[in-house]
Order: sequence, then structure tokens, then C-alpha cells
Amino acid sequence: MNRFILILALSLSSLFAVEFHSYEDALKMQKQSKKIIMIDVVRTGCHYCEEMHRDVFKDKDMSRWLDERFIAVKINMDNEKLPLGLKVNFTPTFYFLDADKKILKTIPGSWNIQDFKDLTKGIK
Repeated sequence: MNRFILILALSLSSLFAVEFHSYEDALKMQKQSKKIIMIDVVRTGCHYCEEMHRDVFKDKDMSRWLDERFIAVKINMDNEKLPLGLKVNFTPTFYFLDADKKILKTIPGSWNIQDFKDLTKGIK
């Protein structure tokens, strides 16, 4: 019974997390939605990447806010090739792309909810 409750709790908590897509799927989705693509570049074992995912992307309100504005893509640069010849000096780094694959904004580093919201508000 306890195992069932734990599995249920973990499943429900993932309902509130930002939904990440592959870059290829995001490009297809962007044609339909006209939303900006947000690429989250991470590395395996990156403490700041994990912190950002746990403290920002799993927050119900922030997740909803981001999903309304962006198509989220997560790329682990340890085992995936970065698109568009992107170069990353440290992780996490966020790139925001328009429909022409033009980089509208780059945000390096890990942020709290309010700071990340403030940094992404004007991206259109």
C-alpha cells in the first residue's frame, strides 16, 4: 500500500513539471503554435541544472507560466549534439529561438522562480 501511495505521489508531482520535448518535435510544434522554443542545455551531474529543474520547473505555477509561452527542450550536452552550432561554456544555459531559429535571448546560469520569470517575461 505504501509503495502505491509513493508511486501515485511521484506521478502527480510530474503532472506539474514543465513538459520537455525533443528539439525536432519542438520545431514541428512551433509551426503550429508560433511559440518560442526554450532550449535548456544541461550536463549529467550538474548540481545547478538539477536545482533549477527541482525548484523552478517542477513548480506548478511556474510550469504553467512557461508552458503557456514556450516550447521547452532539454538537451544533455554529454550525450546529445547541440543544434545550430550552439556553444555552451557552463550549464545550465537557456536559449530562446524564434520560428526562424534566430536566438532571441541567452540566459546562462541557475535562477529562482521570480528571477527566471523576470528574465523571460519580455521574450517574444
